[in-house]
Amino acid sequence: MEKAFSTFLIIVLSLLHYVMASSTMTQTNITTDQLALLALKSQIVSDPSHFLDESRIPREFGNLSFLVSLDLGSNNFHGNLPQEMARLHRLKFLDLSFNNFIGTIPSWFGFLHHLQVLNLWNNSFTGSIPSSFSNMSTLETLNLNFNSIEGQIPKVIGSLINLRELKLRGNKLIASIPLSLSNASRLETLDISFNSLQGNIPEGIRNLNNMKLLGIQVNQLMGSIPFTIFNISRIEVVAFTGNSLSGYLPNGLCNGLPILKGL
Repeated sequence: MEKAFSTFLIIVLSLLHYVMASSTMTQTNITTDQLALLALKSQIVSDPSHFLDESRIPREFGNLSFLVSLDLGSNNFHGNLPQEMARLHRLKFLDLSFNNFIGTIPSWFGFLHHLQVLNLWNNSFTGSIPSSFSNMSTLETLNLNFNSIEGQIPKVIGSLINLRELKLRGNKLIASIPLSLSNASRLETLDISFNSLQGNIPEGIRNLNNMKLLGIQVNQLMGSIPFTIFNISRIEVVAFTGNSLSGYLPNGLCNGLPILKGL
């Protein structure tokens, strides 16, 4: 409760100072943000709606149309994310990690066309990954580690051409690894460990030439390990343990991996 109050107060006062200072440089609807922040500040000071007692994100955040970065990580917020946050069209960075948010991951994230970082690590989100994520063409980091997300990894994730980090560790994902992931050619980190993924490791992973970390341990994968993975010269960590993989690894397999640190 005290941490939630302090976090909100610091954020609101900082945003209010920034928006007031910026008002001398632009007048394009910035008055709306000023009024929204002043209203939010008055609610925090007097708290007539008792939303601080509930530790929820107030829907008034959706009125901050000039907001580009929002970090509420490592707090005790819970409940569902308010629909009004879909109006934060300028948002580039959103960190809600290490809280207690519940419900399905909102499909309205797909409306945030400028979002570059989405971090929902360590919450209690359920349901599937929305297909609307394909609309976030600027997304570079998607971290959904340690939630209770079910279903398949959407094929549309492969259409995110700017994606560098895809972290889905510790969920309840099933079915096979989509072949379309090989189209996300800028991927540097792919961590889909500790799920219930099945089938074979796609040969197409060899196309991810920027890959540095590949984590697929503790799933239900089977078949042989594609040797072409070891042609990715930038790879540093490969984790296969805890599957039902078979076959053999030939001698000298890692000769072309000068910076390999973990296997």
